[in-house]
Amino acid sequence: MSENCNHDCSNCTQKCSSPEDFRKQLHSGASVKKVIGVVSGKGGVGKSLVTCLLASEMQRRGFRAAVLDADITGPSVPKSFGLQPGTTGGEDYIYPVCSNTGVQVMSINLILDNETQPVVWRGPVIAGAVTQFWTDVLWEDVDYMFVDMPPGTGDVPLTVFQSLPVDGVVIVTSPQDLVGMIVEKAVNMANMMNIPVIGLVENMSYFKCPDCGKEHSIFGESKVAAVAEKFGIKNTARLPLDPAITALIDEGQVESVNIETLASFADGIEKI
Repeated sequence: MSENCNHDCSNCTQKCSSPEDFRKQLHSGASVKKVIGVVSGKGGVGKSLVTCLLASEMQRRGFRAAVLDADITGPSVPKSFGLQPGTTGGEDYIYPVCSNTGVQVMSINLILDNETQPVVWRGPVIAGAVTQFWTDVLWEDVDYMFVDMPPGTGDVPLTVFQSLPVDGVVIVTSPQDLVGMIVEKAVNMANMMNIPVIGLVENMSYFKCPDCGKEHSIFGESKVAAVAEKFGIKNTARLPLDPAITALIDEGQVESVNIETLASFADGIEKI
């Protein structure tokens, strides 16, 4: 590979290896059918929330769902599912931890002795840990695996796109004006890696008054329709800013959250 490689293999003239050569094999006892990356161009937009909600929705539909938490330095998936540190395994494998409804989860916070212990690692070490969550975990007959990635386009997203057989990505945004630029970065990276964009989720899109039922655009008017049209993304969803949902997440009960618009969004995932 050239030292000036931009990882865009679609228009490359170099005689280097195919992107598939970088893909890592699952453990011999593991099985994963579909892999969906959940990405964002910036932090704080609710990417982990959407990951957990989508996994919970697919599990409710009778599929076997899993979450690979690739956000090594800021893991929040175990807390959303109410899971505590503590994993089991053997010399060359580890079992994922299952939620109340059976969602299989692997996160750095399930391995640490204390969930508040910081992970102060450099990029290559973090990327290596993410790869091991794919190769060393005994994922059991998973139909849909959702990979919760850290924000941006750095080491970990690149590692996931190159090392895992990603079937598509879901982009999570918020209504602020800069969302167009952020989405474009995520779309461009997916295109560079020849991975389709499954859909676009706008989180914190509105607040619905519990008294009058009127919707208020706390963070500005929704831009999901315009952005989706610009990039040709057909599958979209708007999620509310809802204190009740926040309370359930804080209590580790993400599987109790059922948002109608996200359920419709999940129909598109089934069609992959």
